[in-house]
Amino acid sequence: MPQPTHSASHPVVSQQHPARLGLGLAALGRPGYINLGHGEDTRTGRSIEAMRERAFAVLDTAWRAGIGYFDTARSYGRGEAFLGDWLRSREVPADFVTIASKWGYTYTADWRIEAEQHEVKDHSLAVLQRQWLETQANLGGSLDLYQIHSATLDSGVLDDQAVHAELARLKAAGTRIGLTLSGPRQSVTLEKALTLQVDGVRLFDAVQATWNLLEPSAGAALNTAHREGLAVIIKEALANGRLTERNQAASFQARRQRLETLAGRFKASLDAVALAAALARPWASVVFSGAATEAQLHSNLNAVDIPWDAEAEAEALTGAVTEDPAAYWQTRAQLAWN
Repeated sequence: MPQPTHSASHPVVSQQHPARLGLGLAALGRPGYINLGHGEDTRTGRSIEAMRERAFAVLDTAWRAGIGYFDTARSYGRGEAFLGDWLRSREVPADFVTIASKWGYTYTADWRIEAEQHEVKDHSLAVLQRQWLETQANLGGSLDLYQIHSATLDSGVLDDQAVHAELARLKAAGTRIGLTLSGPRQSVTLEKALTLQVDGVRLFDAVQATWNLLEPSAGAALNTAHREGLAVIIKEALANGRLTERNQAASFQARRQRLETLAGRFKASLDAVALAAALARPWASVVFSGAATEAQLHSNLNAVDIPWDAEAEAEALTGAVTEDPAAYWQTRAQLAWN
């Protein structure tokens, strides 16, 4: 496969701003997901082989476009295996990509869309040790960053010294350590995470959090993390499809009209505008596209050409667009697997 020109950089923190696009595999590694319209994206085939071919096609498109940051998780079905197979089959140079994965959730849907439970959360030491071995089997020496998946204060993982010690051991051996955040208390969780040290060494090198035009409340905390030297990675910039043309909810129409007016000024799609807003955060190192198809990725890529400015900032980040964090996360929890 022809290789585009990529610039080697720090394996976690990009030294270039504005932030660069990365690709998350949440919608590529399993047949069911909560993104609006995901079932439409996979209608041409949901077998393991069909999903693998689709993942490879999107990964190929991303690589040709210059994307070199790829993120997966143990709970993304076969996401790790697909990514590892793609890296090996395409002989992607390790120095030109950043590969990240997560531990703490176990995929339990058994390749079914209407499963009773799609994943089980467990941040125990035993799960970390088991999933680390599984991740190594899939990604081997390609892994750059290993993250706690959706760390919260309630899960207890930020108080578990045995887990901290194991993560510090992995870090000392050369793998950077991060955490991802979820829920209306992302900022509080991050504040605590920034205090964690093992033997006088800060535990976390990176944080991945939700930030988007509907839910930007973690911005100040993420800026603090950036100033303290962590890589900051934005996930769910499209709010699981709620910031795309697929969102036909009556409650979104006023917001949509405002954002479409902005999109018209830039001659861009709604998804590209939402991603451009995230890319404009001065504290962000990477912003994920969660594309499930090549067409979605091509549309997302247009975000890098949008000249986000003060007028766009004032128009988009207002109370007329943003939601109350608790309401946002309640809506997300009600999104159907499809």
